[in-house]
Amino acid sequence: MHGWSLAALIAVVVVVVVVRRLRGEPLNARDLAAPPVVLLTIGAVTLAKTDTVTAADYAWVVPGALLGAGLGALRASTVRIFERDGVLWQRYTGRTFLVLAGSLAVMAAYGFLAERAGMHPEARPTQLTVGVSFLGESLVLGLRGLRSGIPFAPERQRQAR
Repeated sequence: MHGWSLAALIAVVVVVVVVRRLRGEPLNARDLAAPPVVLLTIGAVTLAKTDTVTAADYAWVVPGALLGAGLGALRASTVRIFERDGVLWQRYTGRTFLVLAGSLAVMAAYGFLAERAGMHPEARPTQLTVGVSFLGESLVLGLRGLRSGIPFAPERQRQAR
């Protein structure tokens, strides 16, 4: 999968996750871990396969990843977690979207500065950027969930056909 098809797949994954969380959904470990793991894996493989990435690019990638994870953690602090049917649930709030918009602006500015300083654009795979943001969010939500004392929701059961 290359180019537009991969970008479309990533966009679909992000939209599905955001829509589900806007409506409210049970908070379970698999849903916290899967999106960041998938996106980080795709981003890391994409970065590793890019021939033009230099040490200077990595000098921008690492702080950018830390910034993205921090912004994801900040976003997680605005997510409402609550008990429903004896288990944890999560729901994005209006503040979550304000933080998301601010995060996009900050990361766009960071990317602009990095490219002006000579970073190759292909050294910043979108999947990696989104993946570290979801990782920061998931870590904070997981910690908040553990601290709440409310059990995480069980994984959804798949329907047998």
